[in-house]
Amino acid sequence: MTGKVHTSKQTAIAYRIYLVLAGLFIASLVVSNLIFQKFFTWDFFGWYTFEISVGILPYPITFLVTDMISEIYGKKKANQVVTAGIFASLFSLAIITIASAVPATSWSPVSNDLFETVFGATVIAVLASMTAYLLAQYIDIQIYHFWKKLTKGKHLWLRNNASTFLSQFVDTLAVLLLLCSFNKIEWNLFGTLLLSGFLFKVLVAFFDTPFLYAGVYIFRKKFNLKEGEELRLEF
Repeated sequence: MTGKVHTSKQTAIAYRIYLVLAGLFIASLVVSNLIFQKFFTWDFFGWYTFEISVGILPYPITFLVTDMISEIYGKKKANQVVTAGIFASLFSLAIITIASAVPATSWSPVSNDLFETVFGATVIAVLASMTAYLLAQYIDIQIYHFWKKLTKGKHLWLRNNASTFLSQFVDTLAVLLLLCSFNKIEWNLFGTLLLSGFLFKVLVAFFDTPFLYAGVYIFRKKFNLKEGEELRLEF
């Protein structure tokens, strides 16, 4: 899609919004890796009982953000955010590794054992999540722009859901395969967690479509963009 250049003031605003979206994406990604060890159940109106990790709660936000960036800023800027997320995850992993290595004092509210219980599996989790995340996010962006080009910028709901559904399945499958392979999760839970995780992400993707429409509408109105047109930011 053709990029659109704006005045210096509009460009500055577009940069700030992009940074906010990137920050939201990175924070959601890092937090999901840190809290993943807690699991909960959710009875969805008696239709289905989800058994999922709390780490899945902020994760769909990352796909909503990349879809919004893809729609307004283009494929290149979406890929840049994904790459920034990789470095943020690696950095958080390094900090946790160092924090685990240093011994706790006798009066520390958090002992070595407690810290290890909470964050001990984080190294495997981050590596597993990053592998799945790389596959899923790049698949999401590729499919999103495939449908955007095919539909000539129309049918936003189609590319949002089509890209997210497939990428979320890849993400859920890859994470569980890796965590089960490293004995962080029992294999007998694989099927249940795969179905619950994927259905939950599909449900969230379905309900976040209006938010994507609202965000895209605000962007288009703010920057006078036509349907399918993108902002062009050089950095």
